[in-house]
Amino acid sequence: MTTEMTSDVAERFISQSRQKLSEHLIRIERCVELLTDEQVWWRPNEASNSIGNLLLHLAGNIRQYFISGLGGTPDTRNRPQEFGERAQLPKAELLAKLKATVTEADAVLAGFDREKLLEQRHIQNQDWVVLDAVYQITGHLMLHTGQIMLITKTLTAKDLGLTRLK
Repeated sequence: MTTEMTSDVAERFISQSRQKLSEHLIRIERCVELLTDEQVWWRPNEASNSIGNLLLHLAGNIRQYFISGLGGTPDTRNRPQEFGERAQLPKAELLAKLKATVTEADAVLAGFDREKLLEQRHIQNQDWVVLDAVYQITGHLMLHTGQIMLITKTLTAKDLGLTRLK
């Protein structure tokens, strides 16, 4: 592969990763808008997560991988608290936190040196190649977005119309 082609692939990878962050945030926002604060904290049983807990978890995870792991800020994540929260924080507060985190993560990705995609980083007590970490966290976001969509459909009995965002 030529240097130019490698550069194009790296640019495409970062661009698509940023797009996925944005698209899934839109899906999450549309779901949460359809729900009450109480519904955001509904869970079918104690072994399952509420949307509220998933929003806290996504904000923590994206911050840990992108903002801390790639951007170099200190890692202050408290993962058990994300899942243990039962205070039923307002949905507007949860969405604001996630949006701010995604915006900050997007800025890290936008300014990330594409030549460092194959570097090693220590994130969440594991060694990751940067490219793998970005792939992991965007996939993680997609997984939990799907869970949020399913919970929303369960509670509203509506077709969310989220397969195409345009």
